[in-house]
Amino acid sequence: MFCIEHLSHWENVSTLAVYADHDLTDIGAALEGFAQFCAEQIAPLSQIGDTLGARYDNGRVTMPEADAQAYAQFVEMGWQAMTHPVEYGGFGLPRVVGAAAVEVLNAADMSFGLCPLLTDGAIEALLLTGSDEQKATYLEPLVAGRWSGTMNLTEPQAGSDLGRVSTKATRREDGTYGVSGTKIFITYGAHDLTENIIHLVLARTPEAPAGPKGLSLFIVPQKLVEPDGTLGAENAVNCVSIEHKLGVRASPTAVLEYDDATGFLIGEENRGLEYMFIMMNAARFSVGVQGIAISERAYQRALSYARERVQSRPVNGQARDAVAIIEHPDVRRMLMRMRCLTEGGRAMAAATAGLLDIAHHRDDPEAAAMAEFMVPLVKGFCSERAVEVASLGVQIHGGMGFIEETGAAQHYRDARILPIYEGTTAIQANDLLGRKVMRDGGETARRFAARIAETEAKLALGSANAQAIGQSLAQARGSFEGALNWLLETSRKDIDAAFAGSVPFLMLAGTLAAGWKLAKGALAAQTALDAGQDAPFMTRKIATALFFAEHILPDCAAEHARILHGARSLLDADFPD
Repeated sequence: MFCIEHLSHWENVSTLAVYADHDLTDIGAALEGFAQFCAEQIAPLSQIGDTLGARYDNGRVTMPEADAQAYAQFVEMGWQAMTHPVEYGGFGLPRVVGAAAVEVLNAADMSFGLCPLLTDGAIEALLLTGSDEQKATYLEPLVAGRWSGTMNLTEPQAGSDLGRVSTKATRREDGTYGVSGTKIFITYGAHDLTENIIHLVLARTPEAPAGPKGLSLFIVPQKLVEPDGTLGAENAVNCVSIEHKLGVRASPTAVLEYDDATGFLIGEENRGLEYMFIMMNAARFSVGVQGIAISERAYQRALSYARERVQSRPVNGQARDAVAIIEHPDVRRMLMRMRCLTEGGRAMAAATAGLLDIAHHRDDPEAAAMAEFMVPLVKGFCSERAVEVASLGVQIHGGMGFIEETGAAQHYRDARILPIYEGTTAIQANDLLGRKVMRDGGETARRFAARIAETEAKLALGSANAQAIGQSLAQARGSFEGALNWLLETSRKDIDAAFAGSVPFLMLAGTLAAGWKLAKGALAAQTALDAGQDAPFMTRKIATALFFAEHILPDCAAEHARILHGARSLLDADFPD
């Protein structure tokens, strides 16, 4: 709620006509109710699902019984509907509230949370690109959660190179298409939680041009839908297997075989990738929020263990007996790094969600450009840092962290998919550098830096802590601007050298963005503190921003050095057979 009120551009989001009926009190009550549901009903599923997993038998996938019961309650209480339009049965809450809900749900159990996440993406794609008839047919049951949605891109020979997608879609006389091909890595591609599964499938029509420009997008329901909305016959979509995975084991990852399945074209032919990117961008943002969720849960578990685990006398010699490990300096360092990376990610995700809403409902080009710049940061930074935070959680547990019964190892295993999901970190970094920076000559990136400078000026007028935060923020911004200028100049003469620094640039920008938003939070917390509001909480907010400034923002200088001086050693590296 602190992030929503102070960091999500709430002063602008709350004035949007579509959100006129919602205030912070109502939003707080909704999230409180959802949090209670997730704590009581969803969190217990995590270890059950990790142990039992989804089960495959002769083309059918069965979820653990506890998951099915919890999902039925999830639907009954209407939680899928939180951010979706009222006209289709949704609650119509702002996107930043949806991000908070995604975090809470996935902190409870990421395996469970992936099903609603994919459905959210399908809803968004249909809202923006579906015909009136398609919206009338599919949106209400998807918004209710009675049906779920999937995203079908990847194929065995294609991977992330979507230009090589070979699934075919042949026109029929009745206006439908026969879709044939194999799709892999389809999250919740088969399961028994919902009445129907609505697959959004990239495929190629017979006369389509080669490459990504020849792709079209199709609705292929698992069960065909009759004109009156009732479910008809099974479509020719078969699950031939599910994957055996490192983590998120109760989230079935299916291999789907389409055998002349009935599909319905979305929009126009050969614009499928454009439409799919709507769903993909929503999913990329949400995967970043999943990273925050896993980080939060790993931190909670590590903090609890550090308070309880007694081992070794303190290095200062003030106690003869062993103390809780939270008293040891390096454990405190790890806990603070976990907390700062988690809260920094949450802060920038809240800000990005607000920008996405402003861009969409006000048709604001500047907000849209900044939101597009921020999405790969949320996805790339928060997913990579989730792996680090979960690893630190294992480290704080010591040897017990390597034992599955403590639960720390599961967070690490679950987190490891996040830098891969919906485009690897390198794909996010290439998107950031190629589409978000080079395309406009660095204009949006410089606007991003200018806004950070405005915050520095406010920090310079504040307390000693605020000034210290501002000084670190200025140094990190200098690293960003230096790297930005070098990349823009280098890209004109040596594109390989520029893209050799794309991932370091993403991590530099993500670290800077998180530190900036925490700094803005520190200013808000100081104002609240001066007004006598919730002193312990506001004091922690300031302490978190200060630690991030002094311990994590210096990483920006290292990324700057990698970008400016590391390309040649990378590109000249030899990998003999």
